[in-house]
Amino acid sequence: MTRRSDPRTTRMPVLASELPDFTPVPRQCNRHDGWTPQRQRDFIEALADTGSVHAACKAVNMSQPGAYQLRRQPGADSFRAAWQAALDLGVQMVEDVAMERALHGIEVPIISHGKHYGTRRIYNDRLLMFILRNRAPERFAEGGAAKGLNAVGKMQLERKKKEWQEEWQAKRFKDIAETRESITRKFDALRERVEEENAAKEACLTEETRQAFAHAEALKARDLARAGLGPDPETSAEEPIALPPFPTREPECDEEPEVETGPRIRRLKDEGWE
Repeated sequence: MTRRSDPRTTRMPVLASELPDFTPVPRQCNRHDGWTPQRQRDFIEALADTGSVHAACKAVNMSQPGAYQLRRQPGADSFRAAWQAALDLGVQMVEDVAMERALHGIEVPIISHGKHYGTRRIYNDRLLMFILRNRAPERFAEGGAAKGLNAVGKMQLERKKKEWQEEWQAKRFKDIAETRESITRKFDALRERVEEENAAKEACLTEETRQAFAHAEALKARDLARAGLGPDPETSAEEPIALPPFPTREPECDEEPEVETGPRIRRLKDEGWE
């Protein structure tokens, strides 16, 4: 049985240049399974990638209470600053994921009476408004506090939302068109190869074989017409089906048949006995 991975540990690597530089917390004894300097650096890197302390501790195989205890140790000022900088980077990643969901929505399964009938895409307008109020407070919030949109603001929001959706749909249709064109090219190449193979096979047939095929097709048409599954040659305006002569192979030489010269078995009938 395959163990499912924790989605919070799915890491999107942050550039090394963006990771905060810090001095590891000094330890009284350097245990191989403790908070070594390298494990502290890996923890900060995982924290910047995931934005979750729990996921970062799991990535370095350490406990979450131990991470907070390390943060409170003497000489951990640089480590605490790096911790906060890594969280800021992680929050940026979370904001990107939230923006992706707000613009493109999420697929939700359609289930009725225990049966799965497909999926539908839903959009979270409240999530979109939350992101806009935080990223553009001068337009969508006042005094640092969120406020409701007036009629003009709603029109602008709808226009922006429509533009984003059209841009996403255009990219999606472009990908579908490219895929369809690729499949069409493959089918055309396959059709040309099959036609070339059929033409090569047709060129290998002798005249005798061609006549045999024509004779068989004529017999098939005649039998179907008699069974009422094809045009009747008597009532049809077309000319009656003419059967070509069946090709017969002529002997290659005019040799006479061999005559048996072996001993002949004599029977009572040959001697005149009844």
